[in-house]
Amino acid sequence: MEAMLVACIDHGIGPPSVVSARTVYSGGNPLNAAVAAGVLTLGDHHGGAIEQCAKIYQEQLGADVTDVTAHARQVVEDFSKKKKRFPGYGHKLYKRDPRTLRILDLAKEYGFSGRYVEFAVAIQDALEAQSQKPLPLNVDGMIAAVISEMGLSWKTGKGIFIIGRIPGLVAHIVEEWNREKPFRRLEEGSYEYDGPGVRPVPKKS
Repeated sequence: MEAMLVACIDHGIGPPSVVSARTVYSGGNPLNAAVAAGVLTLGDHHGGAIEQCAKIYQEQLGADVTDVTAHARQVVEDFSKKKKRFPGYGHKLYKRDPRTLRILDLAKEYGFSGRYVEFAVAIQDALEAQSQKPLPLNVDGMIAAVISEMGLSWKTGKGIFIIGRIPGLVAHIVEEWNREKPFRRLEEGSYEYDGPGVRPVPKKS
C-alpha cells in the first residue's frame, strides 16, 4: 500500500489538480480550501484510471474463468470491436513503466500476485500483440490489479489516488505561498481572443 501511494504522488506543476489548488490559494483562500479545490479537480480524466481499470478486472475475471490468458485475449478483442479504449495501459515515455515493475515485485514478495495480476499482464500482452506496438501495463493498471488482489472494491480506486496526491497538493500550495505573489493570472499577451468578430447591436425600434 505504501508503494502504491508513493507511486501516485505528483511529479510536476502541470496537472489540473495542481493548477486548481495553486490558483485557489492565490486568490486568498486558506490551505484547506485550496487542497479541496485540487481534490475536486480529480475525475474520470485525471485520476480515474485506477477505478476504471479495477472495475474491468473485477467484472471480467469471474470465478468461472479457468484460462486467464485466453480470456484476456477475448476481452481485448471485445473492446477492440466496440472501439473502446482500455484504461491502465500505455505510457508517453516508458516502454515498460518502472513504477509498475517495482509494485509487481512487491506484490510477489508479499503474496498479492494472483489471478488479477496475471490477468493484467495477459491483457498487456494481448494489447501489444493486437496493436504491434508497446502498450505497457502502467502504474494505474498495476495498482488496479493489486487492490483487486487485496479484496478492495474498484470503487476505492479513485480514493487511493486522492490519498497519494494530497501531500503533493499541500507542497505546491506552500510553494505558492513562499514564492509567488497573490492573484495568479495569465499575463497580457500570453493569450489571444479568437471568438466572433465585432457584431452590430440592433437599434431600438
